[in-house]
Amino acid sequence: MKGGLVYMDARETLKLISKQWCNLDDLMKLAEIGKNNAVKLRREIKNDLINRGYTLPNNRLPMIEVVNKLKININYLEKMAKENL
Repeated sequence: MKGGLVYMDARETLKLISKQWCNLDDLMKLAEIGKNNAVKLRREIKNDLINRGYTLPNNRLPMIEVVNKLKININYLEKMAKENL
């Protein structure tokens, strides 16, 4: 851990994004950002979803929306996870 941020390998990232909902801690790990920036990013994603007509539970975001926003390449992660067995 460097500067309070958590860096994950491909397998850890895949495990995390397999969750249905993303909380603030998950967002911090995936985006490799601190709490303040994660709160801003969560608000941005949440506002976008609300503007599109979605209703969300408190402090949770659909993981697929987070994956899309961060442009996480799942195929690449799966390939890297297999290579690093």
